[in-house]
Amino acid sequence: MNDALAERKQALQAIWFILSFPGNRWSSMKIVYPTKVVLAWAEAINGNKVIRDWLIGNGYPELGLFVYALHLKQDARDWLMNSGHAHLMALIHAAEGNRSALLWLKKHDLDVLEKMALAADNDDEALLWLMRNDLKDMAIVAQRMREVKNEIERRNSDLHFISWD
Repeated sequence: MNDALAERKQALQAIWFILSFPGNRWSSMKIVYPTKVVLAWAEAINGNKVIRDWLIGNGYPELGLFVYALHLKQDARDWLMNSGHAHLMALIHAAEGNRSALLWLKKHDLDVLEKMALAADNDDEALLWLMRNDLKDMAIVAQRMREVKNEIERRNSDLHFISWD
């Protein structure tokens, strides 16, 4: 394997997130999610409660709670923000059409999360970008986010739907 390909593979396996915390304190955080975990995250988003609970109990609570946050659960959203995972909340907010969140992702050079948010917000070009850049696992997560977000929007606009949440 040539050096450029090895370097690209390593870059895809580890994503550096720049997070801002209260008090303008900055920290960098290296998060490595194996492909299997990213695909499990996608399945949890798709409604697999067993996998969601496994993520929470096996070292990936942010990914399991992300599912609750995507489903508009405020306590999960608060946990993500207060536990050093503001980037995941920015992903959700940007997917919901919040331009400030999208700009925040862009400002902090979180290109993959930015494209995931756009793809989840029905931008087919962003989804293709993820695929073309060999980020198929992230494209699957974005697609699952899109399905959940669109279903929530459909239910919220349906006058005949009664939510028990």
